[in-house]
Amino acid sequence: MSFYSYKNANPSCCPGIVGGDVLHGLQEKVCVQVKRVYDSCLQQQQLDDVVVTLESYGIVPPECRERCEQTACSTQENMAPPLLPITFESCRSTSTTGTLRNVTIDRLCDRPCFARVRSAIEIPLDILFTDARCCEYIGKASITLNRDVLLSVPDESIVPFTLESMVSAICVSGTYLGNNRFKLTICVTIVLKILANVEILIPSYGFCPIPPCEEFAENVCDEFFSLPLFPPMSLCNESAMPLGNAALNNGAFGCACGG
Repeated sequence: MSFYSYKNANPSCCPGIVGGDVLHGLQEKVCVQVKRVYDSCLQQQQLDDVVVTLESYGIVPPECRERCEQTACSTQENMAPPLLPITFESCRSTSTTGTLRNVTIDRLCDRPCFARVRSAIEIPLDILFTDARCCEYIGKASITLNRDVLLSVPDESIVPFTLESMVSAICVSGTYLGNNRFKLTICVTIVLKILANVEILIPSYGFCPIPPCEEFAENVCDEFFSLPLFPPMSLCNESAMPLGNAALNNGAFGCACGG
C-alpha cells in the first residue's frame, strides 16, 4: 500500500488535509532543519526564434525509441553524423534547477527589506530529432536568460541566504538550420527563490506509521470491489429543483443535484 491507497486501513493516520479541531492529536513541538523560502517570484514567457547549438548528440537507444525501429539505426554505422535532411521532433528542459551566473543582489535604500536581484540563468535542453534514415538522435544544448527582479531579502545573519532557481522549458516548434544549430520556439517558466537553511520549531502529530508496500498487479477487480455495495444517496440542491406543473410538462422529475 501507500499513504493514499484505497486499501489503507488507517486513513486518519496518513498525511493530508486536517479537518475539524486541528489541535486535536498534537503531541509535541519538533525542531526540523529545512530550507525556508523568504520570497519567490514566477515569470513565464514564450521565446521565439531562439537559435541554439548542440553541444553533443547521440543516437537514441533502441529501447527508448517511439517512432522509428529500423535495424539500420542499431548498427555501429550510426556513430557517424546523422544524414541530412534533419527533422526536429521535440525538446524540453532536462533539469528543474537552473544554473545561476553573475548573481548580484543590491539592497534598495528607499524600500527596506527589498533588493534588486540580477542573474543569468542557464537552462539545459534535450533536443530530439531524426535524420534521413529515420534514426532518432538526442542532442544536448542550453539557453541562457537574464533576469532583473525585485525580491524581499532577510537581514544579514551568520547563516547566509542564497538565490536559487526552478526552471522548466518545452519547445513548441523547431527547425534545423545546419551546423548543429536549431531555431526554436520555447515556452519557459522560471521561479526565483530567496532561501536559507534554518531550524524551525513546528507542532507535530508524531511519527508517520508506514503502511506496507502494495505489490503491483493488474487485478482488474480490485477497483471494482472497492466501490460501495449500494449506490450512495446524492446530496440534492433544493433551490435548483423544478417547481410546479411546468416542470412536469417539461419531463423534469426528481431533484437537480449540485455538482
